[in-house]
Amino acid sequence: MGVVRTTYVIDEEGVIEHVMPKVKPDTNAEEILKYLNGEG
Repeated sequence: MGVVRTTYVIDEEGVIEHVMPKVKPDTNAEEILKYLNGEG
């Protein structure tokens, strides 16, 4: 199966705001920035 990465965006109150399953290290930072800027 290999490594399965998941990113969690957590708000100021400690609540999970968004889940990004099966992310790739090469594009994960860009995906997070797009989400935080309201583009995705």
